[in-house]
Amino acid sequence: MAIGGVSALAVAAASALCLTGCANMGYYWQSVNGHLSMMSAAKPVQDWLDDPAAPARLKERLALSQRIRTYAVTELKLPDNPSYRRYADLHRNAVVWNVVAAPPYSTTLRQWCFPVTGCVGYRGYFDEKAAKREAAQVASEGFETAVYPVPAYSTLGWMNWAGGDPLLNTFIYYPEGQLARTIFHELAHQVAYAKDDTTFNESFATSVERLGGGQWLAMQATEAMRQDYAQYNGRRIQFRELTLDTRKRLAHLYESESGDRREALKQAAMAEFRAQYAKLRDSWGGDAARFRGYDQWVARANNASFGTQAAYDELVPAFEALFEREGRDFRRFYDSVKHLAALPSKEERRRALKMQN
Repeated sequence: MAIGGVSALAVAAASALCLTGCANMGYYWQSVNGHLSMMSAAKPVQDWLDDPAAPARLKERLALSQRIRTYAVTELKLPDNPSYRRYADLHRNAVVWNVVAAPPYSTTLRQWCFPVTGCVGYRGYFDEKAAKREAAQVASEGFETAVYPVPAYSTLGWMNWAGGDPLLNTFIYYPEGQLARTIFHELAHQVAYAKDDTTFNESFATSVERLGGGQWLAMQATEAMRQDYAQYNGRRIQFRELTLDTRKRLAHLYESESGDRREALKQAAMAEFRAQYAKLRDSWGGDAARFRGYDQWVARANNASFGTQAAYDELVPAFEALFEREGRDFRRFYDSVKHLAALPSKEERRRALKMQN
């Protein structure tokens, strides 16, 4: 589970669009083959709905996805194009696996740079074993690494001519609120994209998924679904608050300490984080299977894990404040975000975003 959001811009798909300049030809070819395989497996949603052999549960979820897709256009003013009008079963639990890395005493992610997408804080693989090999190689260079499954990614609208980004088995059975948020998040990446600024891009998409997801549940879902999602999301918020506090604590000690004391304080902070999570999890009760993703994240947590979460969360409050400033008008909000994305540097983008709020 990718904590802080269920998706990322897949470097693999973006790399498939470049014919020169890729630093690693093997990586380029797995990107091309993986993306084309996914695209060839997709067929129109209506074909699935008309297929008598398709499972009834799948048909129900696909029909729901199309209502969500229409809502994204009519109410959230997200792009009206072929994306998420087709479906593919990949027969695996993730579309790509992302490798992330950070130094031993920093939560700032290592950057990988590509001709089309610019520099991003992850490297995507369509094969989990290949991702783990890359992580092991990067770890041998002294980085802390993590590999996490990505259920969905965006090609930024570049593949709409070929049918667009498809719905996938990796997320189609999500609870209704989360399915809506996933579709809204990925479509938001087609609205605005700032090269070399993963945190800006993911935080913007996360703000759209939160705003749109809340609106969908309030206007379209049943009361039972709203209550179920409220419980689920409440736990997610509690978990994010815990990890944010830990990330801030780590950042402070990395800046203020050194040597053996820094390492000792780091280990103490991680131990306390895991102890606090255990208490939080106990307070939730319920089916242990529902928390397996959190359990695994906490067990493997390191600087790379915390740095990845920051990309999805860090600027969300600023984007949500900008949405309010623009009168809760999605078109005006998107225009402002596009203006920010066009600024020449991260620093200017942050200053302008702060000034607008």
